[in-house]
Amino acid sequence: MGKMKMDPKKMLPEITKGFKALYGDDLVSITLYGSATGKDYRPGSSDINLMIVLTEKGIEQLDRAFDLVGKWRKKGVAVPLFLTENYITTSLDVFPIEYLNFRNHHVHVFGKEILKDLEFSPEFVRLQCEREIKGKLLLLREAFIGTEGKGKALKSLIKDALPALVAIFEALLYLKKIPVPKERREIIRKTADAFQLEYAIFEGLLHVKEEMSKISDEESLHLFKGCLREMRKLSELVNSLGG
Repeated sequence: MGKMKMDPKKMLPEITKGFKALYGDDLVSITLYGSATGKDYRPGSSDINLMIVLTEKGIEQLDRAFDLVGKWRKKGVAVPLFLTENYITTSLDVFPIEYLNFRNHHVHVFGKEILKDLEFSPEFVRLQCEREIKGKLLLLREAFIGTEGKGKALKSLIKDALPALVAIFEALLYLKKIPVPKERREIIRKTADAFQLEYAIFEGLLHVKEEMSKISDEESLHLFKGCLREMRKLSELVNSLGG
């Protein structure tokens, strides 16, 4: 898939025009979310993500969007999330981390502002945090063994894992009632401070993700083992928050 070099926000008027033409009154809202909304966006490598909210009637006609979505995929826009308002409001108990992330990193583009006033139960957030951390820990251990300690495979694993870890960190800050920063580096720093984690480990993972520095295979191994250690510590801490 091609990647667009321009500011993603400059594409929004044309994208909006296309979806309005397709869905008319069945188009409830369009939202840009994720890294493309802030300073963590990396032209040519970061995804450009859209949330398209339709009416219940509109969601039954997704095939209308085939050509339009295909056109923008060639220009670097990921396949949008197509949702309804009812789906969102009835999903906050099972996917609070995802919707917190949407709320924290979005730009309202068209129609009704869906995300700004969403509210979350702290216990639902804590439960998903514990589930995601423990599940991620198992998957990372399995994938770690699969790399056989090879540097290239480890770096690829780090790049794939980091976005999910940052989303979990945002939810943990919410539980601590700490304002969530807009940039990944500060999210990691505040989480490390709040939960007494080793910041240098996660900062190193971020450097790998952003390709800010070249590290040896041995350093990659050290970073990843440190990540597993800190995630195990974090799983125990989050479990204790539930009493």
